[in-house]
Amino acid sequence: MNDNSFEIFQRGSMEILVVEELKRKLKKNKPLRIKAGFDPTAPDLHLGHTVLLNKLRQLQDLGHEIDIVIGDFTALIGDPSGKNMTRPPLSIDEVVANTKTYEQQLSKVLDSKKTHLRFNSKWLGKLSVTDLIKLASSYTVARMLERDDFHQRYRQHQSIAIHEFLYPLLQGYDSVALKTDMECGGNDQKFNLLLGRELQKHFKQTPQIILTMPLLEGLDGIQKMSKSLNNYIAVDEPANDMFGKIMSISDELMWRYFELLSFKKSLQDIKSMQQEVVQGIANPRDFKIELALEIIERFHTKADAEKALLEFQHRFREGAIPSDIKELNIRISGENLSIANLLKQAGLVTSTSEALRSIDAGAVKVDSLKIENKKLLIKPGSTHVYQVGKRRFAKITLLHK
Repeated sequence: MNDNSFEIFQRGSMEILVVEELKRKLKKNKPLRIKAGFDPTAPDLHLGHTVLLNKLRQLQDLGHEIDIVIGDFTALIGDPSGKNMTRPPLSIDEVVANTKTYEQQLSKVLDSKKTHLRFNSKWLGKLSVTDLIKLASSYTVARMLERDDFHQRYRQHQSIAIHEFLYPLLQGYDSVALKTDMECGGNDQKFNLLLGRELQKHFKQTPQIILTMPLLEGLDGIQKMSKSLNNYIAVDEPANDMFGKIMSISDELMWRYFELLSFKKSLQDIKSMQQEVVQGIANPRDFKIELALEIIERFHTKADAEKALLEFQHRFREGAIPSDIKELNIRISGENLSIANLLKQAGLVTSTSEALRSIDAGAVKVDSLKIENKKLLIKPGSTHVYQVGKRRFAKITLLHK
C-alpha cells in the first residue's frame, strides 16, 4: 500500500462510511476484500457505469482484492432502487445472455487476472425457505419504508411488491457470504450498501465500510448518463464516435470527466490544468483531446485512438467528409422524395420533424452545402453526400423501384 492510498479511496467519491474505520484498516497494511455488484439487466455498459469500475481498478492497483458480484440471482427480482414502480423481473435466458457481455466488458477496465467474478446464485440459490424467513426477520418494514423510493411510492399509494423488499436483503447477504471489508456502489445504492453492513453485524461479522460514487452526467451535462436519454458513450462504441462525443462535451463538464474517468491525471494535475486554462496559457480543447485519447485507448487500442484523432482533425478542422461514411440506396415509386423523408429513411434522423428542426437550425448539408429549403425535393438517379450535425453522414443514391 502506498502513502497516498487514502487519497485514492477519496478521489471522486461521494461518501465514505466510516472514514475512521477505513483509516484503521489501511494502517494494518493488509489487502481489503472489496466488493461491487452488477445486475446483468442490460447487455451493455456505458462510461457512466465505468465510474465505479475505474474506482475499483484504482483500488485493485493498490493491491486490494476485488470481488465483482454478478447478480444472476438478484437480477431475477430486479433492483427497485430509484424506481417509481415495480420493475418487471428478467427471464433466466435474458440474465444469461447479458452476463456474457458483462464479463467481456468488465475486462476492459479491470485486470481480469486479479478480479474475482462471483455469481450470487451460488449462495443465494442454496437458501431454503427457512433461511429466507430468518433473513427477512432481521429487518423491519418500517426500516424498509425509510428508503426514499419506497417511502415516496407508499405515500403516493403506488404498489410495492413483497419481493422488492427481498432485493436489498439479498444484496446485503452477498456481503455476508463473501465477508466483505468494503462495498462500493453508486450513490443511489446507499441504502442497499448500508443494509449489507447491518446484516454483517447481525451475523457477527465486522461491518463493511461503504464507499459511494456519483452518477456521471451525460453529454448534455445535466441528466445522468443513460441510453434512454441518448446522452451516453457506450464502452463498445466505435473509436471515431467515442472521440467525437467526448470532444462535444462542455469545457466545464470536461473537468468532471477527468476526475471520474481518468487514470493518468491526479487531482493536482487537474487543478494545474484548470489554472492554465484560467490564465490563458492552455486551450481546454487540447486537454479534451488528451482525455479522449486516454479513454479510447482503454476501450480500444492506442492505434485506434490516434486514428480517431486524425479523423477528427480531418473532419472538423478541415470540414472534410469522414472516410468511413456509410453508403446506401433508397428506392421510391414516386417522382421525387422530400429532403425530410430522405433523411429519415437514411437513418440520419429519427423523424421528419427532427429533420425539419435540423434544417431550421442550419445543421443539414448536401455535398457540404447548407440546406435552408425545408421543401426541397430530391429526384431519383442522383447521388449526394448528406450530413446532419457534426457526426451523421451518408452517401445516398436515390433510385426508382
